[in-house]
Amino acid sequence: MGVTLLEIAVQDVAGAVLAADLGADRLELCAALAATGGLTPSIGLLDATVAALPPHVGVHVLVRPRAGSFVYTADELDVQVRDVRAAVRAGAAGVVVGALTASGAVNRGAVSRLVDAADGREVTFHRALDTVPLLAGALDDLASLGVVRVLTSGGAAASIDGVDRLASTVTLAGGRLQVMAGGGVRPADIPALVAVGVDAVHLSASRHVDESGGPGGGTSGYTTTDPALVSAAAAALRRD
Repeated sequence: MGVTLLEIAVQDVAGAVLAADLGADRLELCAALAATGGLTPSIGLLDATVAALPPHVGVHVLVRPRAGSFVYTADELDVQVRDVRAAVRAGAAGVVVGALTASGAVNRGAVSRLVDAADGREVTFHRALDTVPLLAGALDDLASLGVVRVLTSGGAAASIDGVDRLASTVTLAGGRLQVMAGGGVRPADIPALVAVGVDAVHLSASRHVDESGGPGGGTSGYTTTDPALVSAAAAALRRD
């Protein structure tokens, strides 16, 4: 079994630098992670993040125009194609995308356009995979379309509860796609996830920061990268 990589989802430059310094092999850059599950970050944020990182830590950009379902209109798909092209121009090592048909299958036409727009950069199909009814067919579609990896929790709210489907995903992928476990991952879960043969584990490793004020007053806040969680995740993957 090869080395299992660590991907950390980050939302700001400081979090990206911190995660890279503490052992992340790859970063997923997104916005509004806690509130929406992640949306497309700004090009300014991507540009600053790429500039701040060592070249061996690739930045993979989440391209998702809104919260909600992964069934997109023609206009929404056009925005995503433009965002993928912009991410490539800004130096992204890859993009993270997902699009489904109304019946829940992989939208081959949409994914093909997004892969083409990525212009040879790595394409990850995100947790939209967890909602497809026919896993084997979806993996066949994605492999044939040039997708490099899939991000999946094994269909469960937390990856540790989806290990059986994760193991099946690894088997069905058959080396044609990398399988990355993500969704509610805690450092303590990582050995069990690695044991089913995933190629990488993905976690936000974040903590909430409370802030007072804002429009109308009250209490608000934001999430940011937690160094203790990144360190613990890296330690769980360390090969001595």
